[in-house]
Amino acid sequence: MKQGEYLPSIRGLAKELKISVITTMKAYELLQEEGLVTAMQGKGFQVNPQDSEMLREQHMRHIEDGLTDAIKAAKRAGISRKELREIFEALLAVQE
Repeated sequence: MKQGEYLPSIRGLAKELKISVITTMKAYELLQEEGLVTAMQGKGFQVNPQDSEMLREQHMRHIEDGLTDAIKAAKRAGISRKELREIFEALLAVQE
């Protein structure tokens, strides 16, 4: 969505996606916490202008979190650093 546009109403989106209003509300709250939208009193949620550097930082944080989880799982499974690197390289190759 473009900057300044409003997200669909919480109830409307929940009905369209056939999910609970609570789930939709939580998703909108997460978007607001990430700084992607702003709640406008009586109007709904409006898409914020996006700073490309801020978006990059958010993506980096998500990547770091995912890699940290993978490292912890590898340790629990007894996978060596070398094996973990090989897995990572193989996954990268598949994505190219």
